[in-house]
Amino acid sequence: MAEKNSPALPQDTNAEWDARIGLAFRRFVYPSVAGACGSFFFKSPAGRWASLAFGAGVGVGSAYAECYGSSAKFANPKSSDIPASPNGED
Repeated sequence: MAEKNSPALPQDTNAEWDARIGLAFRRFVYPSVAGACGSFFFKSPAGRWASLAFGAGVGVGSAYAECYGSSAKFANPKSSDIPASPNGED
């Protein structure tokens, strides 16, 4: 029998996506509710929608950052990763 040449996928791909979707949903809903509660301080409809949109944006952004690890790009470099100065001085 011929073997299929498909790339190896982790066995828990569905579980990983379920966890990501659950995290994104919770982080979208909770800040949106907080923004809706905070919108009572605004009189104009634009201010109320802006408060709600800000809460939703914060939630979606934090879920994306945790799911895809975008904060790892901004970690402090190790001293061994920093190249030596071209003059040979420290």
